[in-house]
Amino acid sequence: MYLLITLCTIFAQVSAEAPALDALNDVFEGQPANEMMQRYLTEEILTALESRKARYEELKTPEEVYAYQKELKAFFVDQLGGFPERVPLNAQTLDSGETEWFRYEKIIFESRPNFFVTGLLYLPKDIGPWPGVIVPCGHSIEGKASDPYQRISMLLAASGMAALCYDPVGQGERYTYLKEDGSNEFGSTLEHTLIGVGAILTGTNTAGYRVWDGMRAIDYLQSRSDIIADRIGCTGNSGGGTLTSYLMALDERIVCAAPSCYLTTFEKLVTTIGPQDAEQNIFGQIAGGLDHADYVHLRAPKPTLICAATQDFFDINGTWQTFREAKRIYSRLGFSERVDLIENDDTHGFARPQREAAARWMSRWLLGIDRVITEPDFTVFTKDEALCTPEGQVLLRDNARSVLDLNLERAEQLEEKCSTFRKGKDDGAYRDKIRELIGLSEKKESAAKIIHPEDKSANSATKEFFVIQSEPGIFLRSCLVKPEEFTGGYVIICEDTNLETTLANDKLLDGLLSAGHTLCLVELRGFGETAGGSSGDNWRKYVGAEWKDYFLAYLLGKSYVGMRAADIMAVTEVLRNLEERSFYLYASGQATVPALHAAALHPGLFVHTTLRHGIASWMDVVREPRAGQQLINSVHNALSWYDLPDLANLIPQEQLSILDPQTPRF
Repeated sequence: MYLLITLCTIFAQVSAEAPALDALNDVFEGQPANEMMQRYLTEEILTALESRKARYEELKTPEEVYAYQKELKAFFVDQLGGFPERVPLNAQTLDSGETEWFRYEKIIFESRPNFFVTGLLYLPKDIGPWPGVIVPCGHSIEGKASDPYQRISMLLAASGMAALCYDPVGQGERYTYLKEDGSNEFGSTLEHTLIGVGAILTGTNTAGYRVWDGMRAIDYLQSRSDIIADRIGCTGNSGGGTLTSYLMALDERIVCAAPSCYLTTFEKLVTTIGPQDAEQNIFGQIAGGLDHADYVHLRAPKPTLICAATQDFFDINGTWQTFREAKRIYSRLGFSERVDLIENDDTHGFARPQREAAARWMSRWLLGIDRVITEPDFTVFTKDEALCTPEGQVLLRDNARSVLDLNLERAEQLEEKCSTFRKGKDDGAYRDKIRELIGLSEKKESAAKIIHPEDKSANSATKEFFVIQSEPGIFLRSCLVKPEEFTGGYVIICEDTNLETTLANDKLLDGLLSAGHTLCLVELRGFGETAGGSSGDNWRKYVGAEWKDYFLAYLLGKSYVGMRAADIMAVTEVLRNLEERSFYLYASGQATVPALHAAALHPGLFVHTTLRHGIASWMDVVREPRAGQQLINSVHNALSWYDLPDLANLIPQEQLSILDPQTPRF
């Protein structure tokens, strides 16, 4: 049923304190075991990117480019979960004033009902109407009050264009997690990922909320009589560069765009700093052929300036690769002059040369004036001066809603869809849909092999260590623990820890051994010795140490749930090749979700499945605002079709025990 499975058997006398670990070192030829998933997923990403590049090279005519744009844009929108209906903005001007260089208004509008967006609108001092530019902010906790975002907005206004700089979710006046003093609890990138878990489960993304905010910001500009509705621009840096890239690809109203310090290539990104927070990873986008360059391609031949920094952590070589691709596309459409690049020899940031270049680009294409623009020495607002709301945070306003509220609302709306789908499907079709969602393929061929080591002098009568290759590049450190007399079946034990910890659990092991079972302890991919990890303590605590590996898989359209369920099935194949016996399954902690999938999707395989200390449902994760370390077991769009209790209902009651379910709260 599965790809080649090699069982490398390494026998050693085991103590709970210090078992032999040389097995994985031999398998990986000295490469760190905890980088296994990174290596495996990166290799798959690079292969997918080669396929995408080959397709790009086939675009030779304008007709082929336009067909490519239409297809990829539809894919992009679908992966974001689509967009809601437009509702009244209920926009208000809360305050106004002027300086030597510009006028300004403090505004607030609702991008969704009671979902408030705060912004500073910078206006020229002459008589309008003027073109309008939206300025999505990068990952600064101050949002629109951050110095470079103020300066670019002021420069645009002083140059004859209106600029709306608005707070993103989790920044400025739009924190989701508030301390008692009203300050932000986690910082913007961590918050974006925490709120992204519920978004992922409901088939959208933190990016979906942010893109819609940007689109509604354009709606606001176009609603004003002093803004020229068909002359809209967009520029932003870092995370704002990400949003500029998304918006310019998806919203045809953006005539002119200048993303800064973001665009590179996924090849360079995944082989250098790795994936970033939730909004910068769109589900399955690499598998679907959507690379950074495509954000530019999707808007060709509209004017686009790529602003970059030589010493940026977003690799400058990838930036130039993206530019070269774009230049060729624009040339094929007959407008090569409409895409350009500025490289500033500096580190990551919206520095003055990039701001001036963006303003000049906007002037050229929105005002029709090609000129040199230099930035005056503006006096920026203090954080308090930049506040729009008296409360200082939109969530302190009456009836205000957060992304967490919107995630829950969406999940509750999906419950009826789930119920209708379940009623209309027999168990086989229902399982097929779940397999599709988690990416669990049913391969027809089995070629499990056992390779015996030459040196058997270290054999133990009761314990044998194994390395199971569940698929090429994936190795599972395992251990067989044998009873005095093998009269029962195989019990596969999966915990979210290492073998040493499980081996020390005498209470668990002794009871099973006394019943005559042989125990197969296994570290599923990403657990134990192959557990990847980030260096940030907060990310480890609240999201999970393996968040970067999760997003590598997410970009490929893969789920850890599906991959780990496949690992469990690989173990059954190996054991079946050793001796035909019945199977039992025991899992605890984070291993319970893939174990439940393995049992529910393979009816009759396990005599009994026991799950301990796992979450009861994904709805519990969405309901709990402070759900922690649940990213790794989140399946994109799962709640559109099923929840964990639905899986449990596929297993006969007498064959399943769910013990001590946990509330997912940090």
